[in-house]
Amino acid sequence: MSAKIISGTEVAKAIREELKIEVAELKEKHAIVPGLVTILVGEDPASQSYVSAKNKTAHALGIHSEQVTLPADTSEQDLLATVEKYNKDKNIHGILVQLPLPKHINETNVLYAIDPAKDVDGFHPVNVGKMVLGEECFLPCTPHGILELLTRSGVETSGAEVVVIGRSNIVGKPIANLMLQKRKAGNATITLCHTRTKDMAAHCKRADIIIAAVGVPKMVTADMVKDGVVVIDVGVNRIGKTADGKAILAGDVDFDAVKEKASYITPVPGGVGPMTITMLMKNTVQAARQIAGVK
Repeated sequence: MSAKIISGTEVAKAIREELKIEVAELKEKHAIVPGLVTILVGEDPASQSYVSAKNKTAHALGIHSEQVTLPADTSEQDLLATVEKYNKDKNIHGILVQLPLPKHINETNVLYAIDPAKDVDGFHPVNVGKMVLGEECFLPCTPHGILELLTRSGVETSGAEVVVIGRSNIVGKPIANLMLQKRKAGNATITLCHTRTKDMAAHCKRADIIIAAVGVPKMVTADMVKDGVVVIDVGVNRIGKTADGKAILAGDVDFDAVKEKASYITPVPGGVGPMTITMLMKNTVQAARQIAGVK
C-alpha cells in the first residue's frame, strides 16, 4: 500500500480561486478592497522571501498589499508607532509583523500592540483566547491550513486518536486545541508529545492521525506508525544542498518509508507550506468583512 498524497499546492490553489471570487464580490457589491500590510524589520533573507511571497499572493487575489521595510536597528518604540499607524488606517484590515524580530525588540510587546481585529496571524492573546473557547476569531494560519487539508481530503477526525508532536505556540498547541473542539476536522482525542515525552513511538503507534511539527528531520520513522495512519508533516528542514546550490528539504517524517504504510501523507515541500500564506489571505478577507460589517 502506498499513501494518497495530500497536495497542499492543489488545495491552496482551490482556496485561492474561491478567495479571488470573494474579493471581487466585496469590491463590486460593497466597494471594499481587503488590505494587508506586512512589516519587516531588517534584511533576513528568509523573512524577505516570505514577505515577497505574501505580497505576490495578495496582488494575485486582488487584495491591496503594502510592505513596510524598516532598518535592523529600528527601535521598539518606532516599530510600535508603525503598528499603531496601521491600526488606525481604514484601508488596512490585516497587519502582519514578520518574525523573528531583531533581539533588541520585545516580540510580545509588538504582537500585543496589534489591534486584535486586524491580527490576521492569530497571535494576539485575545484571538488565542477566543480560539481556545471555540469562539469566532482569526485562527493561526498553519493550524488553519492543516484543518483545511484534512477536511478537503475527506479524512475522518471524529473519534480519531491524534498525536501531535511539538508544543509550539504557532502550530502544536493550537492544532491540538482545535482538533479536540466540536467543529469540522475536530472531535478527536488528542495526545500532545514533546521533548520530554517518554516512549514517543508507543504514542505514535496507536495514532490514527499524526501531525509532526517538531523541526527534526525524518524523526518519525516507519516502525513508529501503524498501517493506514494519516500523516501531516509540518516540518521544513534543510539537510543539504544540491550541486547547483539549491537547498535539499526534508520533513519531520521519513516520507519514503512512511508513505508505504500510511493511507494519506503530506509531502515536503508542497504539503502544509503552501497553505500557510493562503490562510493568511483568507483571514485578511475575513477581517475586511468584519470591520466593514459585511456578513
